[in-house]
Amino acid sequence: MNVLLTPARIGPVEIPNRIVMPPMTTRTADAEGFVTDDSVAYYMARVRGGTGLITVEMASPEKCGRHRRHEVGIYDDCFVPGLTQLVEAIHRGGAKASIQLGHGGGHTRIDICGETPIAPSAIPHPVYETTFETIVPEAMTKARIAQTIAAHAAAAQRAQKAGFDCVEVHAAHGYLISQFHAPFENRRTDEYGGSLENRARFGLEALRAVKAAVPGMGVVYRLSVEDFFPGGLPFSEGRQIAIWAADAGADALHVTAGHYRSLPSAQVVLPPMTYPDGTFLDFAAEVKKLVAVPIIAVGRLGDPAMAENAVASGKTDFIALGRTLIADPQWVEKVRRGEPIRRCLACNTCINDMRGGARIGCVVNGAAGRETLFANPQPPRGERIAVIGAGPAGLTYASLVADGNTVTVFEKARKAGGSFRYAGKAPLFQEVEANPKSFERYVTDMVAACKAKGVAFRFATDVSADPNLLAPFDRIVIATGAAYRYGLGAVAPLALDSGVARWPGIAQAFSSGTLRDWFYYRARRTTANRFKPLARAGQTVVVIGDAVRAGKSKPAIASAFEAALLRPDDEKASS
Repeated sequence: MNVLLTPARIGPVEIPNRIVMPPMTTRTADAEGFVTDDSVAYYMARVRGGTGLITVEMASPEKCGRHRRHEVGIYDDCFVPGLTQLVEAIHRGGAKASIQLGHGGGHTRIDICGETPIAPSAIPHPVYETTFETIVPEAMTKARIAQTIAAHAAAAQRAQKAGFDCVEVHAAHGYLISQFHAPFENRRTDEYGGSLENRARFGLEALRAVKAAVPGMGVVYRLSVEDFFPGGLPFSEGRQIAIWAADAGADALHVTAGHYRSLPSAQVVLPPMTYPDGTFLDFAAEVKKLVAVPIIAVGRLGDPAMAENAVASGKTDFIALGRTLIADPQWVEKVRRGEPIRRCLACNTCINDMRGGARIGCVVNGAAGRETLFANPQPPRGERIAVIGAGPAGLTYASLVADGNTVTVFEKARKAGGSFRYAGKAPLFQEVEANPKSFERYVTDMVAACKAKGVAFRFATDVSADPNLLAPFDRIVIATGAAYRYGLGAVAPLALDSGVARWPGIAQAFSSGTLRDWFYYRARRTTANRFKPLARAGQTVVVIGDAVRAGKSKPAIASAFEAALLRPDDEKASS
């Protein structure tokens, strides 16, 4: 039996398995912070996929702590009915529900929260929410500290009233409690500043207040144990706070690391693809040796074998999967059935686009954040389908329609992946440093997932040279990508294969937004018109990905989801 699939407890609550969805802002709430149908659909996709504990995204216990627009609200009783609806849906699906109480502190702005931001000390805070500004929050008085602690307790009571099984107190990643922990951000000279004991006091008092306010609920303390910048919290102090938090009544510790001031980049909070799998696992394992409460580990733990080993070897009790469950909501069920997963690239597009104002989304999961659109999928049934091209769009389409159809993928190259493999050799993918292993792993598992569903592959096969190969099929799906103009078809791969694109100076040029957009769009042309004439009368022709419009991977894969699961009106009319 896979230990990941066994139940375990967080205080009074039994979680059906060891997989936790951590809090990640989705922007699916409305402008005031009320739960919407989109919110419910987003979380329910992960519930149906088998996740044991769903942690609803960061919700501030005070209005002044709201750190993003369209953030879920819990600072007022008016939010309870919507939260109740969400919890009831999660429970009906068989999962347990938690919500994170997270106060932005100095990491917000008055145009976001509507009130003057507060922090331990009045020092500049860089705040990026759609636009970038540096603000100076108001230093909290002792009376204001007491008010904020009481607000945490009141928010926890609202969570209990809504039916949540657990609450998570957010003491990580540079938000209010974390700001108290970091000497650089906490310049106080009273009992809430100076020594580690003093800097930890505010968070521990909030934890105790929450614990006292909601008997019968599990209370999780999410703690950054290492901030990765001078003046931040070092691990030697972070692990001590973890011990104190366990002693103060935390039913579990969610051990993470990083801060928005982290060096070399705040990206470490969500370790991108050049970071190793299990980035923070050793921190969790060290803390686990020191406390008697369960540990939740997080950070690049989406590989099923690594996750299983981390629990089986005693390094952690639970595995938190954030980006992994955005990429593949069915992760737990696939592990249960022994099926290949859809791999997260760790490209951080989900978070970076969200910070820029977009709703949560994903490069490899075109349904993420759009679950209501795919609520009643209508894939083709009983058809013989030919997919031309084994790039990410073609593989995605094939995997989505394989059940109930006979699918063959034709690929001119000797292996799958297309130009997507070259994306890992560029200096940047989206906004993070690229790593070819991330793309290779994704492609390998997508091919395996297709084969597990009976998809046949014909590699080293050019259908344009032998159109008769397409004759037996009912549906022809053109996923042939885009071709470079201006003779760049050979030059670009050579630059990437040889590593020239990563040379100093050249890498800088390749990383500029203007040049990258030119390479993605204007320097490439679609290829669909070359393959459309190969179809015969009566065959349905579908064009997806870059074959429709040369561009980036996210819209290309999203088009595959739409073509596979949303039946076009013209097909409905003819049926």
